[in-house]
Amino acid sequence: MAKKHKKQQPGGTPATVALTAAGTAYTVRSYDHDPSHPSYGEEAAEAMGVSPDRVFKTLVADVDGTLTVAVVPVAGQLDLKALAAAVGGKRAAMADPSLAERTTGYVRGGISPLGQRKKLPTVLDASAGAHATICVSAGRRGLEVELAPEDLTKLTEAVVAPIGRA
Repeated sequence: MAKKHKKQQPGGTPATVALTAAGTAYTVRSYDHDPSHPSYGEEAAEAMGVSPDRVFKTLVADVDGTLTVAVVPVAGQLDLKALAAAVGGKRAAMADPSLAERTTGYVRGGISPLGQRKKLPTVLDASAGAHATICVSAGRRGLEVELAPEDLTKLTEAVVAPIGRA
């Protein structure tokens, strides 16, 4: 039966397959990706007509030698010290993009917190709780999923902490 889930959605990604398999309510939102746009996240918010504080970017950082996923609003930036503290670490730095791609199975600008090749510790910015739904990458540029932040937290086993800054 798991194979049916993969074929259920034409053009599905590991993220949408994971959502479907978990029985989670979600909406796929697509837009035409412009490779010349300077910010993947801001492009997504603009193209979908969604407030940038409801569209979250997925970043991969190295916290004391452990790759860790940070999910923060595209309207702000990741606070690396806060991320390290959220997972009990001391130091955090952005991960090498090619390592992030190899580990998650997604390309930069399309990394989803869901359906990753290797499940990584995940931290969701606390601001997500202010919204009924948020948008995160569905696993490729130009494709987002909208879901309840509680569902994202549950599926990724995320820690919720204030890791974003304006």
